[in-house]
Amino acid sequence: MANTYFTNISLLLLLVAFSYTQTSVAIPYKTEKKIDVAVVVETTVYCQSCEHSGTWSLIGAKPIPSAKVSVTCKTHRGHVSYYKVFETDKNGYLYAPLEGFEMQDYILDHPLHSCFLKPVWSPLKGCSLLANVNYGLNGSPLRYENKRLHGSKYQAVIYAAGPLAFHPPGCSKTHY
Repeated sequence: MANTYFTNISLLLLLVAFSYTQTSVAIPYKTEKKIDVAVVVETTVYCQSCEHSGTWSLIGAKPIPSAKVSVTCKTHRGHVSYYKVFETDKNGYLYAPLEGFEMQDYILDHPLHSCFLKPVWSPLKGCSLLANVNYGLNGSPLRYENKRLHGSKYQAVIYAAGPLAFHPPGCSKTHY
């Protein structure tokens, strides 16, 4: 009697095991779509008037088309992990996708903490000296403004730096 009980239990277990392997093969698993996430930085570059030179005021400032702005990102150890120079559009606006930017440590090397923008060059001879608006001389830090662009397989997370500026070389020292 114990022998038939053991045989029935064994057959039942084999039947249950076989039915699970068959159902697991028959049910396809859903796969997640891979979405590429890009990091983008934005700013605007202006020519600051002599009247406000030495301040952060951009009253009366005019946008500079084709100005060059550098984006530098450093690791938490201070090594440069990304560097590229971008050009502003006809309105002085810069939209710079950081293609190739990779974070080694997702907390410490986050763009918000590790990247900064600096004005590099102005095409205007009458407005070619760097101004320290938004810490442009040492590197303007980024801020997150909850802006994202969504596509079917693409998402861009946009970070902004404050406006950057150059000023005319002929400004008197009294404005500093």
